[in-house]
Amino acid sequence: MKTAVPCYYHLDVEVCPERVGQVRRILAAHLRYWDLDTLVEPVCRSAEMLLTAIDEHATDKNTSIEMWWNGQHLITAIGENDSELRPDPDLRGCFEHLAAISDGWGCCAVDNGSKVIWFSQRARAGDREPLVPVAPAPSLREFLQVPREVPATALAGSGTGVLEGAR
Repeated sequence: MKTAVPCYYHLDVEVCPERVGQVRRILAAHLRYWDLDTLVEPVCRSAEMLLTAIDEHATDKNTSIEMWWNGQHLITAIGENDSELRPDPDLRGCFEHLAAISDGWGCCAVDNGSKVIWFSQRARAGDREPLVPVAPAPSLREFLQVPREVPATALAGSGTGVLEGAR
């Protein structure tokens, strides 16, 4: 079984409609690099929905995105800097989506009045491809031909001292 190395990624971005797609591709690339291909679609779709909501409803478009992978769970957090952004009926669908496809989610306030929305995804054991044993590489002994044995009597009987097959 592969041992997982904890990973962390941080991205600061000013949200606009063009950047939402770019951020989705950046997050997908990091998840694939971390060998988490099965989490690409749910994580990127959720992050895209949150970034779109920030773009539509927030006055301050600067946001931070962080992803933590601990070997079992991926936690994605999106922090917005707009202290004026309040719960909106339009955001209800976004939060329902997070609740439906994530293993956990939440929202917490930061000291400066901004908020962090996070969600977690668990990498299930069945989602990963099983390790397949690989046949060992052939050794040199299998490829080198062993010289034919020459009987000792044949060597002693030749007067030239040179084997006929060795010329």
